[in-house]
Amino acid sequence: MLTLRDCIDFSDLTEEEVLAIAECEHIPLVTALEEGECMVHTKNGRKQLAVMIKGQAEMCERMGNTVHAQHLNRVYDAFMRRFDSKNT
Repeated sequence: MLTLRDCIDFSDLTEEEVLAIAECEHIPLVTALEEGECMVHTKNGRKQLAVMIKGQAEMCERMGNTVHAQHLNRVYDAFMRRFDSKNT
């Protein structure tokens, strides 16, 4: 039996990225993982994921949740570093 951890480990996303997708889209983690894994393999999909994560960080900042906004900005920065060479 595969666990969620196994699925994340097999994907090209980090756990934090999957959590950010789930939070932004208001969907379960497994669904976020599936959606994100499909998106991360195309240039347009990577751009959409980057916008999604950055947008969630900005929303948190506007709502006064600066600690979570900082965390999401770190997730965004790491995502951009990993996929920058793939033209994110």
